[in-house]
Amino acid sequence: MNLNLKAQAANTFDAIVVGSGVSGGWAAKELTQKGLRVLMLERGRDLEHVTGYTTAQKDPWEFAHRGRNILPTEKQEPDFRVRPYNEQNGDFSFDDRKAPYKEIHPFAWYRPDILGGKSIMWGRQSYRFSEMDFESNARDGFGTDWPIRYKDLAPWYSYVERFAGISGNKEGLSQLPDGEFLPPMELNCVEEHVRERLKTRMNRVLTIGRTANLSQANPVHTSVGRAPCQYRNKCAQGCPYGGYFSTLSATLPAARQTNRLTVRPDSIVSEVLYDEKSNRAKGVRVIDSKTHQTTEYYARIIFLNASAMSTNFILLNSVSSRFPNGFGNDSGTLGKYIMDHHFQAGANAQADGLGFDDKYYYGRRANGIYIPRYRNIGTDKREYLRGFGYQGGASRSSWQRLIAEAAGAESSFGADLKEQATQPGPWNMGIMGFAECLPYEDNQITLNRNRLDKWGLPTLNFDVRFRENEHLMQKDMMNDAAEMLEAAGLKNISTYNNHSVPGGAVHETGGARMGRDPKTSMLNATNQLWAAKNVFVTDGASFASIACQNPSLTFMALTARAADFAISELKRKNL
Repeated sequence: MNLNLKAQAANTFDAIVVGSGVSGGWAAKELTQKGLRVLMLERGRDLEHVTGYTTAQKDPWEFAHRGRNILPTEKQEPDFRVRPYNEQNGDFSFDDRKAPYKEIHPFAWYRPDILGGKSIMWGRQSYRFSEMDFESNARDGFGTDWPIRYKDLAPWYSYVERFAGISGNKEGLSQLPDGEFLPPMELNCVEEHVRERLKTRMNRVLTIGRTANLSQANPVHTSVGRAPCQYRNKCAQGCPYGGYFSTLSATLPAARQTNRLTVRPDSIVSEVLYDEKSNRAKGVRVIDSKTHQTTEYYARIIFLNASAMSTNFILLNSVSSRFPNGFGNDSGTLGKYIMDHHFQAGANAQADGLGFDDKYYYGRRANGIYIPRYRNIGTDKREYLRGFGYQGGASRSSWQRLIAEAAGAESSFGADLKEQATQPGPWNMGIMGFAECLPYEDNQITLNRNRLDKWGLPTLNFDVRFRENEHLMQKDMMNDAAEMLEAAGLKNISTYNNHSVPGGAVHETGGARMGRDPKTSMLNATNQLWAAKNVFVTDGASFASIACQNPSLTFMALTARAADFAISELKRKNL
């Protein structure tokens, strides 16, 4: 008995953070800096900042397939679609064959398998949600009302922006609130031209992307070892300079400086443990991904930040006599209202005859342009609900334009080819919409207990699809893009719609949504489970709607806010 008590004491912490991605890193930072001993559990392998980015300094010709996506050579399961492997950062990703999932409708589930999670590979676009976004469900009656408004999150947006380091330009738009920005990266000459044309001819805004790349490193950044962006545009391979915000470059060093953080990689959290006496969670059960050994860890508070789908999985798999349908699932909404952005619809054009043939740009800017939402705002009313923004940019064609197969015609050779290769190609510009998906109740994930993964755990069934509202929006995403490029004077405009599938944008959210009523939601206004107040969910699973902006900045702000609240409740002995 004494041995058991000692073992339990060794596995007991003030707080447990499940997941080490964008939100998990913030939870660890905030809780340790506020005095708690924190255990961070990550199912992926350990990854060292700087030395772990083994391809970050390689040149394209050092890769066997020159960086192309390739399929694994091992035998595939006949009923499972294995996604291509990118040799530049493929070892960061989870091997789906270890835990396959069923797609009732096509769903692209991109899972990392490293400490730091998707914060190592994310697109870094960082936008605030607006008052309009938090009001949208209540305004049009689709989905449950967010229990918070912009004013509740605004100071926390500022808080996380200053530490993360977001570069951008203030535009004074209510639908895209300004933030605490580092100096903006520069638009190139064609983008500047399009910006002016859109402003004068269509009263629309084109701005530089608001990105978590340091345009300059302030003391708050250098204190954890970060340096400015090097304009290499190799972010997805990991940045040894800390030029962009990630768990490994920013929040984890800050948490480790407190000497209150324990990090345990290779740790698959299978369920949350319920204590019937206290009506609270008492800890989590963990499977070691290498040894398959099971261990239980205990804490006063638990932050679930495993990423939206994995957080849903953990809650669905945490069953007891009190919660037969998943931990905290009194409302029956767990696993439902899954969302992702639909995108891959827009237009491309050439910037011929605009007088920029003698212009170029500096470096490889790891950023593009952004055109904020303008549909269904004010007097603009469309046949669909909500709206979209655009991302994209202008650039000059490279030497690859000279490849005969790419050009569709015979190419030069010899000295003539070499001379042409030294000259930059024509200017091109593309813009692609990122659009809101409505929260549909029957867009859901469920557990498949008949098909187990490598560790004996259930797998997931995805029943998620875009509907008529999204399809109607995609028509405007294409046509509006062409209209704007034409208004800017660009030529040879072509539209496209590649019919993206859920998961493709890697912005999946929902399933454990916030709300005002425990009968229709999982979480309250401070991201606590209604049914177990010492469990906090602050990743994408908590979203009641997805807006059209990239969601990661909102993950950060919700997490910092919830951690601050959790500390205050602990001090009041309410948790």
